[in-house]
Amino acid sequence: MADTSARILRLLSLLEARVEWRGAELAARLDVSARTLRRDVDTLRELGYPVNAVMGAGGGYRLGAGGRLPALVLDDDQAIAIALALQTAPATVSGIDDAVARALTTLRQVMPARLRAASEAFEVTSLRNYWEFSAAPVDVGTLRAVGAAIRTTRVLRFDYLDSDGAVPDAGPPRDVEPHHLVVWAGRWYLIARDLRERGWHTYRVDRIRPHTPGGGAVFTPQPLTRDDLTRLVVQNPDRGDTPGRWQCVGSAVLDLPAPVVARWAPGGSVVEPAGEDRSRLTVGGWSWAGIAGLLITFDSDLSDVEPAELRDAMVVISGRLQAARG
Repeated sequence: MADTSARILRLLSLLEARVEWRGAELAARLDVSARTLRRDVDTLRELGYPVNAVMGAGGGYRLGAGGRLPALVLDDDQAIAIALALQTAPATVSGIDDAVARALTTLRQVMPARLRAASEAFEVTSLRNYWEFSAAPVDVGTLRAVGAAIRTTRVLRFDYLDSDGAVPDAGPPRDVEPHHLVVWAGRWYLIARDLRERGWHTYRVDRIRPHTPGGGAVFTPQPLTRDDLTRLVVQNPDRGDTPGRWQCVGSAVLDLPAPVVARWAPGGSVVEPAGEDRSRLTVGGWSWAGIAGLLITFDSDLSDVEPAELRDAMVVISGRLQAARG
């Protein structure tokens, strides 16, 4: 009986997760026969859940509207996935540390004993990796305002801080049609259409200061594919990045196009076009040798290396490599 109850809860969870399931696929996910699946569907209907049959090749099922769903229905994998996600989420948003801990506690309180024990088996401690060139955490209020504008498809008005963190003296606020939030290399980006320039732009969310939310005009969103988002963030040298706050910051011109360098440059670096097939990469690190190592990974000719301390570090590294060859 316990196995049957657990299977029916998993069936309900699967029906909630997708608009429509083919019967054969649903039976395979539950590891039951088509006959057992039909009995489980009938059980859900007897409990008051409107499970509708879908006609067509193979047949299928969907959860109808109007059903009273339980406050929380999780199977084993979902419960463990949420517990792990809460414990390993990067600290890229400020002001939610306590909320994350409370969410994990609340989740475990409503879990059955078996699931609670399974989730508590994964006690994870996250330590900082100094190769993470993430930005300062994003304010949770800013994320709420941006997320609400995306959800309600309303124009978002905001001031955009300059690279030094100050509001520019000249120029009106920006009015944009917000479409997507993207997280890459520890930084949050907003993909939006600028109403003044009528083009797509990428904005660093930690540099956005929204005006009073809720007043923008409604717009019609345009579809963007995953390739579009990659082009607008990962391959985009003009994504609003600033050098990470390190004790050493250096740069060099690489014989590679800016979109190529931008794709592989670490978070906390800045890529600027320096010609059709050349670009300048500015990056920070804990030592000049560390910056030199990052530049060398691009396997490209380097020129116009700044500052002198970085050039000196390259001379030292060159000597060490020559000695290693001998």
